[in-house]
Amino acid sequence: MDSRADLFSLPFPVWRIVSESESSRIAENFAEQRIVFSVEIMEYVYAVILGVVQGIAEFLPISSSGHLVIAEALLKALSISEMPEWLQGMTMNVALHFGTLLSIAVVYYRDLLDLTRRPRMLLLIVVASVPVAIVGLKFKDQLESLFDSAFAAGFCLMITGVILLVARRLQGGGQELKTMPVRSAIVIGLFQAVAILPGISRAGSTVGAGLMCGLRGADAAKFSFFLAIPAIGGATLLEFLKVLRATDSTVPNWTPVVAGAVVSFVVGVFCLRWLIRILSSDRLHWFAFYCLTVGLLTVVWQW
Repeated sequence: MDSRADLFSLPFPVWRIVSESESSRIAENFAEQRIVFSVEIMEYVYAVILGVVQGIAEFLPISSSGHLVIAEALLKALSISEMPEWLQGMTMNVALHFGTLLSIAVVYYRDLLDLTRRPRMLLLIVVASVPVAIVGLKFKDQLESLFDSAFAAGFCLMITGVILLVARRLQGGGQELKTMPVRSAIVIGLFQAVAILPGISRAGSTVGAGLMCGLRGADAAKFSFFLAIPAIGGATLLEFLKVLRATDSTVPNWTPVVAGAVVSFVVGVFCLRWLIRILSSDRLHWFAFYCLTVGLLTVVWQW
């Protein structure tokens, strides 16, 4: 006899219990699917928010890495769902930086092509990139732990504010980039090495160092973003190799990662062009007060 017929031949209370059990399982499965769908949607929301933050903060002198750490802490504190581990760590951070790296390639593509005919400028870029390479490779594990600390990011943001104020005070004349001496490249490179800390703006510290070395604002910005290419490109390559060696449990969901990188690229193009206008009007120091304020509020919040 058909099993369904057997079921309905049972006494009514038993049939009702079985039906209610089946209904309960269906409801549970439906609820689980809704939860999975909600978690996937939130991953995209997190990725887009972080992409916008990265695109704005990478090129404005307010530290993209510091803002990403603080934004992740805020999202985690305000969200009812746990952020995935891969969305909080270095993998997402590097992917977002890669998006803004593409922004530099778009805005400065003519200058980058021109570098092939300027061996001296290529040498200065290599010299200035050595300090950050040494620090990044030697202290990579220790530095990664700081990307989980909103307190450290807030404290370093205040240091960024001080750097911007000092740069305004000590900025020199109108030296062109093509006449910049090697010692200036070394100084700018040392500032970039310090800026590997989350909260210390790479753009703010290198542009500030360039101004203190006597470069014009536009040329200081140009050299700063020339340096970003090997620095961000190298970090992206190292993190990509790390992901390839990772176990299945630590491999990220690549779709929201890519979405965040695309958002950071688009927003980054607009913000980089805006920064160039800001430098031409000598208003870089305005961001010092923003960094000091946000840094202090973050330190108080995390104390």
